[in-house]
Amino acid sequence: MLFDYLHASIVSLFDNYISMYRCCLALNYKDLSECAVNGSKLYIIIVVMSGVGSWKGGLAWLPCMAKPRGFEFWRSTLKGARYVVAPMVEQSELAWRLLSRRHGAELCYTPMLHAQVFVRDANYRRENLYNEVNQEDRPLITQFCANDPEVFIQAALLTQDYCDAIDLNLGCPQMIAKRGHYGVFLQDEWDLLEKMIKLADEKLSVPITCKIRVFPEIEKTVKYAKMLEKAGCQLLTVHGRTKDQKGASTGIASWKHIKAVREAVNIPVFANGNIQHLSDVQRCMEETGVQGVMSAEGNLHNPALFEGRSPPVWEMAEEYLGVVEKHPPCSLSYVRAHIFRLWHHTLQIHQDLREELAKAKNVAGIAEVNRQLKQRCQEEMAKDESEWTRTGLPFPHWICQPYVRPPQGSKKSFLVKRALEDSDAPNDSLSKNKQEKKARNPHKNFCPELKPKYIKCEQCGNPKGNKCVFNLCRGCCKRKAFKEVADCPGHGLRFKTKALKQSNSDTGGGLTNGNPNSQTVSTAAHDPL
Repeated sequence: MLFDYLHASIVSLFDNYISMYRCCLALNYKDLSECAVNGSKLYIIIVVMSGVGSWKGGLAWLPCMAKPRGFEFWRSTLKGARYVVAPMVEQSELAWRLLSRRHGAELCYTPMLHAQVFVRDANYRRENLYNEVNQEDRPLITQFCANDPEVFIQAALLTQDYCDAIDLNLGCPQMIAKRGHYGVFLQDEWDLLEKMIKLADEKLSVPITCKIRVFPEIEKTVKYAKMLEKAGCQLLTVHGRTKDQKGASTGIASWKHIKAVREAVNIPVFANGNIQHLSDVQRCMEETGVQGVMSAEGNLHNPALFEGRSPPVWEMAEEYLGVVEKHPPCSLSYVRAHIFRLWHHTLQIHQDLREELAKAKNVAGIAEVNRQLKQRCQEEMAKDESEWTRTGLPFPHWICQPYVRPPQGSKKSFLVKRALEDSDAPNDSLSKNKQEKKARNPHKNFCPELKPKYIKCEQCGNPKGNKCVFNLCRGCCKRKAFKEVADCPGHGLRFKTKALKQSNSDTGGGLTNGNPNSQTVSTAAHDPL
């Protein structure tokens, strides 16, 4: 599109010239898409033919279309989006985004993508982004986790033509993020984050945004947000929880932190946290003054949240399965996870169908379980109201509604997850998985105290081979035997034997009384050939 604009401008300036060299001089930039966003003007090298065999070159200044920034980006590119579906790993895939858009969502994020894997793995790029390109799925923001500025930019450059902005994940609190050193575990490395955001703002043709979690102190959170804004962040999503608020310790998100950030920065802000109903969305926007509200768990349990509806679960499930069939491919694990979430409350009661759903091998199998759940719920609807009010839920269990985590240390009275242990079974101290292993192998031992103690490898600490001649594990033994041209019958390694056979075949030597002659052994052990 940009090249067509440049081409038309050049033709109007040089009406009678025959050709144009398609290249640009953009200082530190490598291609047209990069230089197009640097400043208000652009160098273009023009090569024209003024006669047979004679060439002339020249420079022309042409206006450049700068990418939108801040509130202009929110109003024009994102169309003033207020209702936002959060980036969710293996959950905010194309089919779910399209379903959410049908029911009020105005902006969606892709699942969090790993920048390093995205750069090196073409299949990962294809499966997680390129195969999901759809004109109905806009505006769209692609989110990456990264901790290396150059890798982040490479991934973003591969993505920028397929989305409206690139988001840097600075909010993931899970253990995998801690091990990989990304997400919220970068929130104390301000110099690194400033470098990443600044580089992205300079190099990309689309805006850069961030999703963060708050610090316990409001002042530090505000300073953090202002640093990201100064570095080039054009939109900020603030999850009002700290990095320690997760799992059973999730707690309540702080809208006071979000309000303080919104009042301190001059870019659009989205709020995230405590969103279960449309009334929560409206109240959050009034109390914090944010431009939009993002929902994750609320959206997963009720895709019609932004419409202000709580439809029957089977209605959303059937519609979702229809979208999956219309827009393949979609991983079966993603589909199953969504159906589990939608039917969460009902599956606590009808646990036999929970097992069937877990065993389903294809979308048709999942659809059949959904049909059976629908049938059972419709039968319950015909019964007395007191039958389903025992659940303690605000609505019947077959109605889309949020899952509220019980306070830490509390006990649920009715709806409980299926137990991992069966107290009636003879192996009542074993989990269900271990009981199945015990049934296959009655002699299997699960007691840590009774498990055999393995002798460690002398080099790496892994268990050594019981019959290894070097008292090493297989890996260390293989390296040692190869280096010394030796055999280890315990690990089935025959480097010395193979060398002797090769030497005998090359020199014509043979065996005398079952033993190789001394000359042959010496050659095999010392001759590199």
